[in-house]
Amino acid sequence: MADDLGIGDIGCYGNGTIRTPNIDRLAKDGVMLTQHISAASVCTPSRAAFLTGRYPIRSGMVSSNDYRVLMWTGVSGGIPTNETTFAKVLKNEGYATGLIGKWHLGLNCDHSGDHCHHPLNHGFDHFYGMPFSMMGDCLQWELSEKRLALEGQLRSYIQIAALVALTLTVGKLTRLKGIPWTLVILATAAALLLFVASHFMGVLIVHADCFLMRNHTVTEQPMRFQRTTSLLLKEARGFIQRNKHRPFLLFVAFLHTHVPLVTAKNFRGKSLHGLYGDNVEEMDWMVGHILNTLDKEGLSNSTLVYFTSDHGGSLESQLGDNQYGGWNGIYKGSKGMGGWEGGIRVPGIFRWPGVLPAGRVSDEPTSLMDVFPTVIQLGGGQVPQDRVIDGRDLLPLLQGAAQRSGHEFLLHYCQGFLHAARWHPRTGGRLWKVHYMSPIFQPEGAGACYGRAVCPCSGENVAEHDPPLLFDLSRDPSEAHPLTPDTEPLFSQVLERVKLAVQEHRESLTPVVPQLDSLNVWRPWLQPCCGSFPFCWCNWKDDRP
Repeated sequence: MADDLGIGDIGCYGNGTIRTPNIDRLAKDGVMLTQHISAASVCTPSRAAFLTGRYPIRSGMVSSNDYRVLMWTGVSGGIPTNETTFAKVLKNEGYATGLIGKWHLGLNCDHSGDHCHHPLNHGFDHFYGMPFSMMGDCLQWELSEKRLALEGQLRSYIQIAALVALTLTVGKLTRLKGIPWTLVILATAAALLLFVASHFMGVLIVHADCFLMRNHTVTEQPMRFQRTTSLLLKEARGFIQRNKHRPFLLFVAFLHTHVPLVTAKNFRGKSLHGLYGDNVEEMDWMVGHILNTLDKEGLSNSTLVYFTSDHGGSLESQLGDNQYGGWNGIYKGSKGMGGWEGGIRVPGIFRWPGVLPAGRVSDEPTSLMDVFPTVIQLGGGQVPQDRVIDGRDLLPLLQGAAQRSGHEFLLHYCQGFLHAARWHPRTGGRLWKVHYMSPIFQPEGAGACYGRAVCPCSGENVAEHDPPLLFDLSRDPSEAHPLTPDTEPLFSQVLERVKLAVQEHRESLTPVVPQLDSLNVWRPWLQPCCGSFPFCWCNWKDDRP
């Protein structure tokens, strides 16, 4: 799974200038899905849905504020312990289960070592990588996704301390009894100290989040990025070699292609698309090494390989004339947009020689959530019956035994707000897309919300459509021409049928604790640190490649 990769960045999906021969080889030897959809357009909720086969709103991996992903490791939010991942099911079936790379689904609940949300608590028996996520702050990148949020939180602490100091001072000056000058001085000093330390602490905290962990142990904090790629690649090859004589599930969650686009020297300046293109080509090289390891160990014919991205590329990752985010091809919108195709349509490639036909292409609507029931059933497990599973088994479609996917409807959320829904009628060939809400692009006429990390999900910069916008994706995949009652005779009928499906979906939801609201506030006692916070510093030499 790539991070923030645009579907238009890969050769087999139409890119003729970025070199991705290894990913293209997967598509040539396997099945390529052209309408593969993520359940969210940002990292945390999309990955939660991928692992559980459920819309993020069912597990509480949504929010009603601007914190759309887990913003720090020192928060108590994360994938709930009562959720079942495909790793947990396959581990119970005797599989060795490993996660290498990015997690970004939480770590602790009550203290810095309880690891309630840790991958090892969700079915993986081996973990090596980033419990958090690559962020621009890790290298003091100008495109910071969380520094402003952290500074805003610290600013609120400063305001509270200043208000307390002011109240005590006024009380003392008006001769209110019981308020000693010592208390006034301490409160004032606390406000001043927080003000002076806010920037310093912000830098320390964001760098403290950029660390590597092996199972439950922090091994490198902060990360030495010049060797991160080789460490992760070495770990992936080692996991395959150690488990080649038993069934295994390996989830390689690349740190590529998220800013700050950490790229080895031998790839820098080699592509035609600047640092972003260099980063994509390095990731493809990593894919090639993993495939070569399978070949060398004689495992290729007995291994299902799947390649995807967690969501679309980020058009807002731009500084001046330099674009540091992905390209989403012909599709409108980008990362962070709940409904437009550019934020949710992702690569979907499956290879299994001798089991899946080589060179097959399917245009059927499919979802990242479909991996959950597919791998569970292939591994001999049982899909949970005690909860709603939104994913559908892909194997019949991949093998060509079925011509239609298991999805008649797919819903597209932005946080807890339903932005859009698609309908592929069982009896017809047309594919409808209904938009209830969509961001207002800034500047007007642009395809993104420049000047922000991502477009908002609600509020004054989001348009609510009444009547909803209607598109026929089978004829207009770029969503350039909204239909009207005058141009589409089925306009009202389609809207009514999709409305009914949405109502049925909402009736299936049960209240859960939102993990990305109040549980997503930084708490110092939850911050992982291999030293004495805030001076977190360690480097295990035995982790060198």
